[in-house]
Amino acid sequence: MSILAYAVLIIYSTALIYITMYCVMQFNLLYHYRKAAKKQPLQAAELNAVYDAAENEKNYPFVTIQLPIFNEMYVVERLIDNIAEFDYPSDRFEVHVLDDSTDESVEITRKKVEEWKAKGLNIEQIRRVDRKGYKAGALQEGMKHAKGEFIAIFDADFLPHADFLKKTIPYFEDPKVGVVQTRWEHINEEYSLITKFQAIQLNVHFTVEQKGREAGNYLLQFNGTAGVWRRQTIDDAGGWEADTLTEDLDLSIRAQLKGWRIRFIEEIGAPAELPAEMNSLKSQQFRWMKGGAETAKKMLPTVWKSDLSMWQKIQATVHLLSSTVFVFVFISGVFSVPLLFVLGDLIEDGFSKNFFAWFMVGFLAIVAVYYTANLQSPARKQTEEFSKSLYKFIFLFPLFLALSMGLSLHNSVAVIQGYRGKKSPFVRTPKFNIQTIKDTFSKHKYMSKKVSWTTLLEGFLALYFLGGVIGGIMIQNTTFLVFHVMLFLGYGGIFFYTLRHIRAQ
Repeated sequence: MSILAYAVLIIYSTALIYITMYCVMQFNLLYHYRKAAKKQPLQAAELNAVYDAAENEKNYPFVTIQLPIFNEMYVVERLIDNIAEFDYPSDRFEVHVLDDSTDESVEITRKKVEEWKAKGLNIEQIRRVDRKGYKAGALQEGMKHAKGEFIAIFDADFLPHADFLKKTIPYFEDPKVGVVQTRWEHINEEYSLITKFQAIQLNVHFTVEQKGREAGNYLLQFNGTAGVWRRQTIDDAGGWEADTLTEDLDLSIRAQLKGWRIRFIEEIGAPAELPAEMNSLKSQQFRWMKGGAETAKKMLPTVWKSDLSMWQKIQATVHLLSSTVFVFVFISGVFSVPLLFVLGDLIEDGFSKNFFAWFMVGFLAIVAVYYTANLQSPARKQTEEFSKSLYKFIFLFPLFLALSMGLSLHNSVAVIQGYRGKKSPFVRTPKFNIQTIKDTFSKHKYMSKKVSWTTLLEGFLALYFLGGVIGGIMIQNTTFLVFHVMLFLGYGGIFFYTLRHIRAQ
C-alpha cells in the first residue's frame, strides 16, 4: 500500500510542479507587461505620431484584404458590409473573399459581392475546386491573386473599425516589422457565462501574454485574424503551410526566425463574436490545442537550433507547449481522488501535507495575471467602472477556473492527438450573428448533433469528483475539498451545457 501511495503522490506532485512552472512563466510575462506599462506616455506619443503620419500620407501603400470563409451564412453579409466601410482610399485596397463554402453561403456571398462591386468597391469572390489545406490552403491560393504590398486578414466573425488600415499600416514604416497584430474585442461578451469566461481568457492573451512577450523580446504570434502581414514576410518565411491546424502560429514562428518582427498593438481593438454555445467553443478549443501541439512538434527543433538566446528559446518553448498544461491539469485532477484516500498512510510515514502549500505560488501568480488583464489593462479601464469590474472578477474567476478544469479532458485529447501526429480536418468554429442577449443560436444550422465519447466521460468525471467531495467529508479530510468541488462544477458544467446545446436544435 505504501508503494502505491507514493506512486500516486509522485504523479500528482509532478503534474502540480509542471502547472506551477507554467504559472511562474506567465508571471514573468506579467512583469514585462507592467514594466512596459510604465512607458505608456512614450507609447501614446508614438501612437499619435503614427496616426498623424497616416492622415498626412498621400501615397498609401496598396493593401489586399483577405476574408477566408467556409459556410458562414449568418455572418458573411455583415462581414463584407463592414469591410466595405473602411475609410482607407478606395483605390488603394482590394477585397478578396476566399470562399470555400459548400452551402447556400456561396450564393449569399455572390450577391453581396456583386452589390458592392456595383458600388465601385474592388472586391472579388474567389472559389477553389476543393478545400485542400483548409484555411491555410485558401490563404496560400489567395496569394496568387493578391496585388497588395500588405495583406490584411479577417475571419468571418470580425467587425474591424473603419480606420483599421489607417492605424495599422504606418507601423510598417519600420522595415523590420513583418506583422502587425491587434487586440481582439468582444461584441457579445455579456451574452452568457460561456462568453464571459472566454473573454476572461482572451483578455489575458491580448494583454499580458502578447504585450509581455513583445516587451521581453520573446517570440509572439499572429492570431490568424485582425492583423496585417507584409507580403514579403510571408514569402520569405515560406508561405502558408497546412501541416498544422494553427497555420498562423506556425508561420509566425518561421517569420520571426527569419528575422522579422511582430508588433502587437494593444491600443487598436478589433471587435469579434465569441462562440455562444458549448459545442462551438469545444471545436475552437480542440483546433487551438491540437494545432499548438502540432506546431510545437514541428518547430521546437528549429527554435533550439536557431541563434536565439537561451532565455528566448526557453520562453518560445513554454509558449509552444502552453496547450500541454491541460494534460497536467487533467492528471492532477484524476490522481487527487486516490491521493485523498492514501494521504493518511503517507502522513503516518512522515509526509506533511503542508508540502502542497508551496504550489500556492503558481495559483497566486495566475490570479495576478488574470486580475491585471481583466481589471487594470487600458482597454478594460475604458469599458466599465473598477468597482463593477472587481465585483464581476471575484464572482466569475473561480467559475472560470472550474470551467477550464472541466475542459482539460477535451483539450488533453486534442494535445495528445497533436503530438501523436493524428491528422484531422480543420473544423471551423460556427458563428450565428449573436450580438445581444435577444439573439439565439437555437434551431440554426452548423450546430453539433453528436454526443461524443469525451462528453460522456465528462459526465462520468463530474460524478467521480462528486464522489471525491463526499468521500473527503466522510473521512474528515478536507485537503482537496475546494479542488474537488471546482472539478465537479467544471466537468458537470461542460457536460450539462454540451447536452443542452445539442438539444437546442
